[in-house]
Amino acid sequence: MSEKGDVFAFADATPVEVIDEVVSRQILTFNDEIMMVRVIFKTPGPGGAPHSHPHVQITSVESGVFDLTIDGRTQRLKAGDSFYVPSGVHHGAICIEPGVLVDVFAPMRADFLKDA
Repeated sequence: MSEKGDVFAFADATPVEVIDEVVSRQILTFNDEIMMVRVIFKTPGPGGAPHSHPHVQITSVESGVFDLTIDGRTQRLKAGDSFYVPSGVHHGAICIEPGVLVDVFAPMRADFLKDA
């Protein structure tokens, strides 16, 4: 991960944290106001339990196919598609074909940091 506030982040120099057998996470760069994270889905399956958080989230589908449920509405998304999750709204992803989501959170997700 780049240092907080760095203006450049290099994927090949950024560690990948294994979350579970399906999902890994790569925190690219952040400051107190915003954070960018790659979420890597190695196999089909749910990407964690449906959840909500106080952060606003926008996500781009870099690769793969995902069923996204946001506030009870489900859509299938593929590379190039994106979605928005307002603060506090229940949402979740199911990976249909392995791929990568690029999440942007505002404010940054302090709970993602090891020393948080």
